[in-house]
Amino acid sequence: MVHAKKSLGQNFLNSKSVARDIVRAGELLPTDTVLEIGPGKGFLTKELLASGVHVIAVEKDDRMIPILAEKFAEEIANKRFILIHGDILENLEKNTLGLPPSYKLVANIPYYLTGQIIRMFLEAGEKPQKMILMVQKEVATRIVARPSTRVARAGERKESILSIAVKAYGTPKLIKKVPARYFTPAPKVDSAILAIENISNTNFPNPATEKHFFEILHTGFAHKRKMLTGNLKEIFESKTIQILKEVGILENARAENVSLEQWIALTLKSLHLR
Repeated sequence: MVHAKKSLGQNFLNSKSVARDIVRAGELLPTDTVLEIGPGKGFLTKELLASGVHVIAVEKDDRMIPILAEKFAEEIANKRFILIHGDILENLEKNTLGLPPSYKLVANIPYYLTGQIIRMFLEAGEKPQKMILMVQKEVATRIVARPSTRVARAGERKESILSIAVKAYGTPKLIKKVPARYFTPAPKVDSAILAIENISNTNFPNPATEKHFFEILHTGFAHKRKMLTGNLKEIFESKTIQILKEVGILENARAENVSLEQWIALTLKSLHLR
């Protein structure tokens, strides 16, 4: 028996109904190409292939390669399943996945790589058409939250760099909460199926705007306990309070209280001042 490796963040899905919920969330067509990250023993892979799609799977754990090669020998022979032994982050960076212009990302990803994987794929030149990911429930809840533009009270949902980044590129949707017992070994926290749809660069008409947006976002979140006025003085100097007021941000707001629309407005104001 092959046991999960803690160092790789492995928690194997053991529920067919949840695997089928993931596949349904992808709204897959037989003409689709699906990229799966960390297929493990192929539990989700089996359901993906059963839907008729073409699957490209990237697996880092060398113990899983012979298991997957044997389990899906027929699909590999028919070229419906391509198995790549490698690190998804390195493969994506080097553009060695052989992905078509249009594809969907469907995966039960290692939780410690959640932010990195989401950001890398959303910022990639060839973005997925849709992303269906198993993530920690708290992460999914924060990503889909729509905080008020007023200063949040204790216990209310707050934005993060990741949640704003996701909304800048697409529409996040929480599909289903998944209890820890549906994994082996069971993680310490519950999970959720997160969908990111309508992925595009609509908010960034050019690379310069995209780059500057994230510079402002990171500057705003640089010191979380400080008010936004203090963090953004580095960029707007003496005009900080005036500009925040112009885009509807309260003087005592923190970065976690600011909406995507307001971050975009701040980006445009900053570009105009240059």
